[in-house]
Amino acid sequence: MLTTVTEEGLVSRPMKTQEVGFDGDLWFFTKKETDKYEEILDDQEVNVAYAGKSYVSVRGRAEIVDDLDKKKELWSKAYEKIMKTSYDDPNVVLIKVNAEAAEYWDTGNFTKKIAFLYKSMTGQSSKSTDVNETVELNQ
Repeated sequence: MLTTVTEEGLVSRPMKTQEVGFDGDLWFFTKKETDKYEEILDDQEVNVAYAGKSYVSVRGRAEIVDDLDKKKELWSKAYEKIMKTSYDDPNVVLIKVNAEAAEYWDTGNFTKKIAFLYKSMTGQSSKSTDVNETVELNQ
């Protein structure tokens, strides 16, 4: 779930994270004609939450990226069906979320792997991956 800030308060909506190696950024496709596009232009503070067997909440700053090469790199045929267009449509843009901190609740191995990666990236001790912890990503 991607949560943005509006004049009325917080709004969350389901989004599909692009499956790329995590380097501190999360990537999403959207269109310029959406509320989230306008909301991010007004306020870059966002939260991304993942729920399943484990839970992760990522706080960060979002930016709109209109880079044709990056869109092509992240695009898949599934998006043509979902978005009813192609990556080179000028209305299609990327949301890049620079992760600043992540909190996780451990209920399985997937979350421990994410926690280990976050800690490794930030130079923190990665020996402990407690059940609940917040990891600051920006230093």
